[in-house]
Amino acid sequence: MSEQSIASSSENPWGLSEATRRVPASGIVKVFNYGRTKPGLIPLWVGEGDQPTPAFICEAASRSLFNGETFYTYQGGIPPLREAISAYMSGLYGQNLEPERFFVTIGGMHALQIALRLVTGPGDEVIVPTPAWPNFDGAITANGATTRMVEMHLGPVRYELDFDAIAAAITPRTKAICINSPANPTGWTATRDDQERILTLARKHGLWIIADEIYGRFFYEGAGFSEKARAPSFHDIMDANDRVMFVQTMSKNWAMTGWRLGWLEAPPELTAAVASLIQYSTSGVPMALQRGAVAALEGGESLIQEQVTRARQNRDVLMAALSRQNGLTIPSPSGAFYLFLKVDGLSDSLESALRLVDVANVGVSPGVAFGKGGEGFLRICYLRKPEDIAEATKRLVAGLQMLRSAPRE
Repeated sequence: MSEQSIASSSENPWGLSEATRRVPASGIVKVFNYGRTKPGLIPLWVGEGDQPTPAFICEAASRSLFNGETFYTYQGGIPPLREAISAYMSGLYGQNLEPERFFVTIGGMHALQIALRLVTGPGDEVIVPTPAWPNFDGAITANGATTRMVEMHLGPVRYELDFDAIAAAITPRTKAICINSPANPTGWTATRDDQERILTLARKHGLWIIADEIYGRFFYEGAGFSEKARAPSFHDIMDANDRVMFVQTMSKNWAMTGWRLGWLEAPPELTAAVASLIQYSTSGVPMALQRGAVAALEGGESLIQEQVTRARQNRDVLMAALSRQNGLTIPSPSGAFYLFLKVDGLSDSLESALRLVDVANVGVSPGVAFGKGGEGFLRICYLRKPEDIAEATKRLVAGLQMLRSAPRE
C-alpha cells in the first residue's frame, strides 16, 4: 500500500466501505518497514524504548498460563486488575477513583477506538490539535467521522494551543475534542490553564473530551522532579458529571508495548455500553496478560522512575548537541520522550527520513505523518540507552548536513 490513503485509488473492486477507503496509511510504518532489517541501524522511529519487559511481569503472566487460566474472562477486565489500576490512579491523582471507572482493553489504541465509538459516528466531527499522533485521525476516520485538525502555534520555546481556532472549528456536528498531553510528537504539555479553557469550551458546547494522558509520568517540569511527578491532568479540574474519558496503556511506563494492554477510564454509567463494545470487538483481554499487568502496577514504580530518569537525561543530551547546529529549530519538550525537530529547507520529510536510513543508519519518523504543521519536521524517540543516543546524535548531525548539502534530485 502506498503512503497515500486507500481512497486515493480510483477503483474499488472489492467493495470496501467508504470509511475504510478514507483511512490514511502510516508514514511512520513506511520508514520502519524500509529500514527495520538494516544492520547496525539505531531505531528512533516508533514510540517505544529498547528495554524488554522486566522478568517479574513476564513471570506473573507465565504462572497464569501454567495455572490453566486460558479461558474466556471478564469483558471489562478481571477484578484484581481493575482494582490495581484504581489503586495506582487514585494514588497518582490523590482521588478516590473507583475500579468501576476502568475498562481493560487491547492496548491504548483499542481504548481510543471504544471512546470514539461511544460518542461519534458517520457525519460527526472530532477536533484534534496538530501536529498529532496519526492514529487519532485514523481511528476517527475508520469510525466514519471527520477529523477537524487545528494547528498549534509554534512559539519561541514551546507549542501553544490556538483557542480561537479551536472555538471556530466547533460546529453542530462536533462531538469531541482529543487532547494528548504530554503530546506525541511535540512533547507539548498542557498547563492547568490550557485544560481549564478546553473544559470550559467542552461544557459550553456539550462536547466530550477524550484525554490521552499516557505520557503523564514522563514530565520534566515542576519542583525537583519528585517521585511520582506527573503532568497536569483533567482529573485535577473536572467534576463528576463532566464528559471526559481517558485513554491509558501499559506500554510506555512499564516497557510493555508488545503486550497490547491498556485501559479506558469512563463514567461508570457507561459500563453496559463499554462492555458491549468490548464484547463485539475483542471479547476481552487474555487472562495471562492481565496478571502481568497486575504485577507491573503493584511492583513497577522503580521501573517507571528509571525510565523517566533515562528519558530526561537523553533529552538533555540531544537538545544540547542539536541546538548547536545551524538550521535546526527544536521546541523544548516538557513531556513524553520525543524531539520534534524542524529542519530549515526540508520540504519532503518522508523522503528525508528514508534517506537518513541510508546515509546515517538512523531511523526517525517523518513530520508529515503527524498532520498539519508537521511537514519540515522529523520526530526522534529518545527512550533508549544513553550510548545509543550519543551515537545517534553524531550520525544525525552528519546525516542532516549531507541532506542539506546534497539534496536528492
